[in-house]
Amino acid sequence: MDSKAFKPSEEKLKPKLISVMKNYSREQFIKDVISGIIVAIIALPLSIALAIASGVGPEQGLYTAIVAGFIVSLLGGSRVQIAGPTAAFATIVAGIVASEGMDGLVVATIMAGVLMIIMGLCRFGVLIKYIPGTITSGFTFGIAVTILIGQIKDFFGLKFKNSPVETVDKVEEIAKCIDTFSLPAMLIGCLSLAILILWPKKLEKIPASLIAVIACSLIVKFADVDVNTIGDQFPGISSAPPKFSAPDFSFSKMKALVPNAFTIAVLAAIESLLSCVVSDGMIGSKHRSNMELVAQGAANIGSSLFGGIPATGAIARTAANVKNGGRTPIAGIVHSIVVLIILVSLMPYAKLIPMPTIAAILFIVAYNMCGWKNILYTVKTAPKSDVMVLFVTLIFTVVFDLVVAIGVGLVLAALLFMKRMADVTEAHNWVDIDDEDTDPDNISLKKIPANTRVYEINGPMFFAASDKYRYVLDDKKKFDILCIRMRNVPAIDATGVEALNNIVKRCEKRGIKVIFSHVNEQPMKAMTKAGFTERVGKENFCDHIDTALLRAAELEKQIAASRA
Repeated sequence: MDSKAFKPSEEKLKPKLISVMKNYSREQFIKDVISGIIVAIIALPLSIALAIASGVGPEQGLYTAIVAGFIVSLLGGSRVQIAGPTAAFATIVAGIVASEGMDGLVVATIMAGVLMIIMGLCRFGVLIKYIPGTITSGFTFGIAVTILIGQIKDFFGLKFKNSPVETVDKVEEIAKCIDTFSLPAMLIGCLSLAILILWPKKLEKIPASLIAVIACSLIVKFADVDVNTIGDQFPGISSAPPKFSAPDFSFSKMKALVPNAFTIAVLAAIESLLSCVVSDGMIGSKHRSNMELVAQGAANIGSSLFGGIPATGAIARTAANVKNGGRTPIAGIVHSIVVLIILVSLMPYAKLIPMPTIAAILFIVAYNMCGWKNILYTVKTAPKSDVMVLFVTLIFTVVFDLVVAIGVGLVLAALLFMKRMADVTEAHNWVDIDDEDTDPDNISLKKIPANTRVYEINGPMFFAASDKYRYVLDDKKKFDILCIRMRNVPAIDATGVEALNNIVKRCEKRGIKVIFSHVNEQPMKAMTKAGFTERVGKENFCDHIDTALLRAAELEKQIAASRA
C-alpha cells in the first residue's frame, strides 16, 4: 500500500451541545443527570482543596466549578468535558495572589481568556501539539512536587513563623519549624490518607474524598480533637452564590501580568485539549479543539468576573463523567447546578473540614498528576536531549515558576531539535529526472503478499508530527502483516518512539505481526533503547524493502499453516 499523508478535516466552530441535541433521548437525559450529580459530589472536596492550595478562599473553588463548568459545557467542543479548578494552576495562582492580590489574578485570568478565544478563532487548536511531551511531563511533575511541599505544613500541623510563597522558602521554613508538629493533626492526616487510598478498592462509586471529609470532620467535631479546620483558617467563609465583580484595569497592571496571562492560557489550552483527547478515546468521539479553546477562554473570563480562579478541563472529573454514563454536555451543566445547590445549602458545614484532610486530598492529587511512570519510561527510552529538557523544566518549575520553566523548556527543546535536524541533513545533487517513475525501490513496482500492508513514513518522527501516524491501522480490511518502511526517517524523538510503541501495541491486540524496513542509524538506536528489537524480534528488522517483503511472505505461510 502506498504511503499517504494524514490531513485533518476542517473543524467547525460549533458547540457540541447543539450537535448532540438533535438526537437527544429521555434515556440519555436520565444518565446525564445521574452522572452530573456524581461528578458534582466528586468536584466538591476537590474544588475546595484546590482553592485553598491556590491561596484563595474555599468558596472560590466552588465558584469556578459552577461558572466555568457551566460555560464550558454550554459552548465547548467536547461531548463530556467537565471544567473547574485543577492542580495545574495552584502554584501560579498562589504566586499571583501573593504578589498582585485578587485584582491581579482577575486581570491575568481575563487576559488569558481573551488569548484563548483568539487562539480558537484563529484555528490554533492544532498548534498545541508543538509543545513537546517532555516539557508537559516536566512541569506537571514539578507542579506535583510544589503542591506536595505546600501541604506539609497543614498535614503535620506545623506552626510557621513566616509565610513563604516560593517552594524553596517553604522547604526552608519546614526545616526550621519541624519541631512544632502536632500529633493529632498528623493522625487525622494519616487517617484521611488511608481512606483515600483504601476506599476506592472496595467502593469506587462513592468518592473516597467525600468519605474522608465526612469521617474526619465528625471525628474532629465530636471527639474535640485539637486540629485546625477550614473554619479556623477561613472564618469568613461564604455560602452566597457567585456575584459579578469587575476588577480595576490599568495598562501598567496588564503589562506586568502578560507573562502570567500567557502561562495560564497555555496551561489551560494544553490540559483542556489533553482531557478532550483522553475522553475521545473513552467514548469513540472526536472533539472540536478550536471550539473548546473558545469555550475555555469564555469560561475563564466568566469565572474571574464571578469570584472564581483559572479553570480548565479536569481529566479525572471528565473520566468520572464518562464512567458514570454521561455522554452529552447536559451532564456538565447538571454538575454545575448541583455544585451551586450544595454551595448555598451546605457550605457552612465546610468550616468543620480539618486542614490535614485537605492536605491529604492534595497529596493524592499530586501523586495522580505527577506521572512518575511516564518520567521513568522517558528516562529509560528517550534520547539524552529529551531527558535533559524534561528535568530542566521540572527543576525550573520547582525552584522558580511556571513562566520561567515553560519559556526555558521551549527554547531548549527548539535548540536541541534544530541541532538534531542539522545533524541528519544532507545536500544532494539531483539529476533532473522524474524520480517517482525511475526509482527501482518504488513500492508500486514490488509484489506485496496478499495479507500484508506496507506503510512508508517520510521525514523525521518528532512531537509536532505525531498525529500523522494515526492513519496506520485505520484500514478496515483484515490483514496479518504490517510492514513499516522507514528509509526516509532520518531522526526520531521520544514522542515518535511512543507513536511506534502504540502502533505495535495495537497490532499485538489484533494479532498482526510487525516488520520494520530500512531503519536508519539514529531511529534504530532509539528503538533499540526502547526495547523494540526484543518486542518485535530482531528477525523482523530488515535492511531493505525486498528483504522485508520476503520476510512477510514467510510469516504469511506460517500463519496460514497454523490456521489450517
